Amino acid sequence: MSKHKAVAVRLATMERKRGTFVVTHADDATAVLRDAEDGQVHTMQENPDVTAGDVIEATVEPAPPTGTAWEVIEVDERRTVSVERSGEPPTRHERDVAADQAVGELTRVERAGTGELHVLTVPEDHVEAAVSDVLDDEEGLLARAARLGIGRVEVRAVEVDPTDGQGADGDGEAAEKYGVVSVRYLP
Repeated sequence: MSKHKAVAVRLATMERKRGTFVVTHADDATAVLRDAEDGQVHTMQENPDVTAGDVIEATVEPAPPTGTAWEVIEVDERRTVSVERSGEPPTRHERDVAADQAVGELTRVERAGTGELHVLTVPEDHVEAAVSDVLDDEEGLLARAARLGIGRVEVRAVEVDPTDGQGADGDGEAAEKYGVVSVRYLP
């Protein structure tokens, strides 16, 4: 099979793809999109007027002649997702969820309406490190927000001393201090 026929066969087997994409890199010449559902990375042949951190609902297809780069055929929706550390502590509900799980555990809770909460219980002296780890995974936060159709991610944290009324284990015994980190996916 000739080189040109092989390329034509490969292009014919690659199809358009419609989905939600997070822009992981963008400059004047090109952009890189990551599919929020399957994680597939698509390098664009040229920048379709996006910036890093954008979320787009779009249709992409392999760009001729080789199909190694992609092009955006249509953009249905474009949005920006903000990711921020809040100065507010986790809500009472989030602290209660954390109190009911062991240190190191994560619980996902659906929000009333749109969104989701992730509540992590961490050792009391690891709260800031846990917040940093969460915020350092901006691409992961953006991908989940994109899948959920969310516009804002808010991270809250607090150290909890169960003896001061912030949380309790309910059995009357002294409980260990712990930290709570909540990741709030909000509309």
